[in-house]
Amino acid sequence: MSEQHLKDETRPSTRHVDAGDAGYSKSLKSRHVNMIAIGGAIGTGLFLGAGGRLADAGPSLFIAYAVCGIFAFLVVRALGELVLYRPSSGAFVSYAREFMGEKGAYTAGWMYFLNWATTGIADITAVATYTHYWGMFSDIPQWVIALIALAVVLTVNLISVRIFGELEFWFAIVKVSALVIFMCIGIFLLVTQHPVDGATPGPALITDNGGVFPNGLLPMLLIIQGVVFAYASVELVGVAAGETANPEKILPKAINSIMWRVGLFYVGSVVLLSMLLPWNKYTSGESPFVTVLSNVGIPAAGGVMNLVVLTAAMSSLNSGLYSTGRILRSMAMSGSAPKFTSVMSRSQVPYGGILLTSGICVLGVALNFVVPADAFEIVLNFAAIGILSTWGMIMICHLLFWRKTQKGELTRPGYRLPGSPWTELVTLAFLASVLVLMYADGGAGRTTVLCLPLIVAALVAGWYALRRNLARTSSKADA
Repeated sequence: MSEQHLKDETRPSTRHVDAGDAGYSKSLKSRHVNMIAIGGAIGTGLFLGAGGRLADAGPSLFIAYAVCGIFAFLVVRALGELVLYRPSSGAFVSYAREFMGEKGAYTAGWMYFLNWATTGIADITAVATYTHYWGMFSDIPQWVIALIALAVVLTVNLISVRIFGELEFWFAIVKVSALVIFMCIGIFLLVTQHPVDGATPGPALITDNGGVFPNGLLPMLLIIQGVVFAYASVELVGVAAGETANPEKILPKAINSIMWRVGLFYVGSVVLLSMLLPWNKYTSGESPFVTVLSNVGIPAAGGVMNLVVLTAAMSSLNSGLYSTGRILRSMAMSGSAPKFTSVMSRSQVPYGGILLTSGICVLGVALNFVVPADAFEIVLNFAAIGILSTWGMIMICHLLFWRKTQKGELTRPGYRLPGSPWTELVTLAFLASVLVLMYADGGAGRTTVLCLPLIVAALVAGWYALRRNLARTSSKADA
């Protein structure tokens, strides 16, 4: 398909114009978007969460990563088609508004906010955890480190989108480079049979320690919600597309590369970790990469990798403030969010929404003060609810978009989600099954699912509280 034809097919719809898309600088370049896509697929869930999940499910973790990675790719592929149909910084919230009305946009936006607000708390908790790895910081309270991390990333986000893009670009470079170097070291250890903590690396560490499913199938199923959290940022590339000049050229390449990254970095690294140390040598309190490198006999290796995983947490926090700022502005322009979240700075940054998300993260600082040992697991489960909701809304929006194209009301771009409508339906069924697994897991997961009625009640109360804003905004638009 020719580039001109692709541009014709992705020309914005004349039926829907989102007021929240106006005012942005379009200053993100191709390298920014590509590395944002990479950074979104490699984050805290892999660097920090993989250790505890390996300890629970053993080598079968790679199967969970592969399955969830496929569905994550399908979600971002669906979002990519919607973006090429009509680029928007409001992303799926804007599409929910077009295909489901303002109630759909309101629900999608606030559940996405729940996702990133709680993820932000997890990220600053991770930063504090990583920093305590070094003895010189051990006497500094966890909540103090969390507050400093939040202040630094907030400042970066408030300056300009170009600075955000540059920071995220280099964060992603550090993460990818570190994983590649680690995998090279791991392969070298395998080939040379160099002992790691007294164990000889190789497939025997899997077969001699209970096989792929040392604790049975159930533990692998029960960690699925945590694995979904690991892919929480993949949809960020769709939000970033609204601030780039040529999304029709940049986005397909960035999205298509997610699949091999999942296979290489997630599945490949877990298999490698399982062959370097027995699965029961890993713990939830330490990154598995740090565990391996600390036992190789290179004194500084663990410290260097710890610095890298700290970078991953800062990157995720950076992305969360960026994306919620844009989503909240899209909602505020239609009356579905507080008016102050629509305000933009002279450098074209929607700072109102960024400050609101930061305010919730400050509550996370308090959580680190009250229960520093449990803060990460508590917010991870609530973040998982937000992620499931966000992914579900993306697939519903795409399904409604597909139906309109079947009626001839809209035209699909050349870059498409394959297998519609079955792909959307199977993905929605998978997301629903994750909720069931969260409930079956008991503990924090069950408590989170049982909190769903409270979340629904809060959404309903918020909707009625914002009705006047909605009515006022609607009357202005009609005038």
